[in-house]
Amino acid sequence: MNSSPPGVAEALVLCFQSLNESCPRVVYSLAFRAPLYLLFTLVITLIISGNLLVICIIVCSQNLQTATHNLILSLSVAGLLLGVLVLPPSMVRSLETCWYFGKAFCNFHSVADIILCNTTVWHLTFISVDRYLAVCWPLHYQSRATHRLCITMVTSSWGLAAVFAFAITLSNPQIKNKDSFHKGCVGGCFALHTKEIGIEYSIMFFFIPVSIIVSLYSKIFFIAQKHSKVIHSYTNNSKSCVPMATKDLKATKTLALVIGNFIFCWTPFFMCNIVDPIIYHSIPSLLYEVLMWVAYLNSMFNPLIYALFYSWFRETAKILVTKLLKKF
Repeated sequence: MNSSPPGVAEALVLCFQSLNESCPRVVYSLAFRAPLYLLFTLVITLIISGNLLVICIIVCSQNLQTATHNLILSLSVAGLLLGVLVLPPSMVRSLETCWYFGKAFCNFHSVADIILCNTTVWHLTFISVDRYLAVCWPLHYQSRATHRLCITMVTSSWGLAAVFAFAITLSNPQIKNKDSFHKGCVGGCFALHTKEIGIEYSIMFFFIPVSIIVSLYSKIFFIAQKHSKVIHSYTNNSKSCVPMATKDLKATKTLALVIGNFIFCWTPFFMCNIVDPIIYHSIPSLLYEVLMWVAYLNSMFNPLIYALFYSWFRETAKILVTKLLKKF
């Protein structure tokens, strides 16, 4: 974050005053940083607590041990780890404009950031596949959505993200930030989500998976329209299928909100990644920083969607909270 927001006083000093090779630092006023520290801390707290609640609910409920819920569980683990490992140091880097945690942790932080964000989109892709099987092949879903398939989807989501993250890190991408002054100095740690990755990263990480997701959900809702008409025309002998079909359609609509939330939060950032090379990397780093935090909000909104639209989430959460209060 190298340019100051309007109306914020700044002075150029060093991240480490005793080191000549230290990176320059933009010092934002306390009046600017204090409310942002409170806001970011609130966001991080909501991300951690919300995803931890989802994990506890699914783990503690025997009737939620399905392929869909296990994917949601794994997705919530990614959100929890993002809130614990990535966001607190990112908050300090964003507001202090320096990295004070050492080069080794910088490398770990960058890899963890990519893995945890990248695995989110792959989880949502496999959730789309799961919903496609549930809605478009309802009679075969139980036999196809096996425990082995669920494990394969979860491990593939994490494996693809890990391979991609290490491939980016080992390739040592060149920094193309036009307004960057943290180049080979002490106290700098670039997020590998930013401009140095460019169009290739945006296409592989975002646009290809999102295209798959949108394609699958387009087919899902087209077939869902047919199913809704068939459901209403069932005879009395087939009414036992109606609750299951209705349940799958409702779950699909709710998970569509989760996917829509991801697209809403991440699209501005990756559109900038696409446009920036075209306009000779003239987009300010501050805008990238803001859009990156908007993207992080995706992990905060998911638990809220579950709470608003899933009765199983609200009911189990109420039971867990009641038991917890009784212990105290």
